[in-house]
Amino acid sequence: MSYYGNFAAFYDAFTDDVDRASMAAFIAEKLKQNGISGGILLDAGCGTGGLSVLCAQMGFDVIGTDISPEMLQKARERAQQAGVQLLLLNQPLEELDLYGTVRAAICTLDTVNHLTGEQSLRQAFARIGLFLEPGGVFLFDCNTYYKHSQVLGDNAYIYDLGDTYCGWQNTFYPEDNTTDVDLTFFDRQGGSFARYDESFTQYYFTPQQLESALAAAGMRVLQVCGGYRDQPLQKDSQRAVYIASKER
Repeated sequence: MSYYGNFAAFYDAFTDDVDRASMAAFIAEKLKQNGISGGILLDAGCGTGGLSVLCAQMGFDVIGTDISPEMLQKARERAQQAGVQLLLLNQPLEELDLYGTVRAAICTLDTVNHLTGEQSLRQAFARIGLFLEPGGVFLFDCNTYYKHSQVLGDNAYIYDLGDTYCGWQNTFYPEDNTTDVDLTFFDRQGGSFARYDESFTQYYFTPQQLESALAAAGMRVLQVCGGYRDQPLQKDSQRAVYIASKER
């Protein structure tokens, strides 16, 4: 699993098109539908804290965890600028260790796809299930097979933000359902450009693998949506959003 050391400096700029406000509204509505409108919320794999801050502003007491110290530093700065408090912990999902239980947990923006195989998936879900209160809700997303094979695939992308450029190369391996992602950043510094490289692997998990890992962790699926909107998963959906509940 990548620690996103170099990527942390550029992550927000290159994900600026992500509508986190709509995501937060969707999450809040799904939690409300299941009787949760406040309390402690875990943002597992919180990254730079975009959703963590929005959830805190909606009245949740937010714990954010991430494997990347650099990402957590960005989250800390974002929280300070927004005037909200977050409890931020440097932990991998498979070793999640909280001080008590949480009312809800979220894991968004491909974090699940960065788990390094089915054993890692089951360990992560087991740790989340351990700290989720009975009746609590776990909402997470993951990239679909369609996105892995057709959107990422073996495709390359170039992003130009003026002073920063990013070359994005994907390599899809259908035999083991993985996609290698190689990123190269060029950041203008005075009259020259500094180069930074980041590589990681995304894993595609089948619905059966996801549901089995949830069941083993004492959770059951309530709903699966095609993206962060209240619509069924389609063949060309790029992201599946699972809403699960901890058994009482």
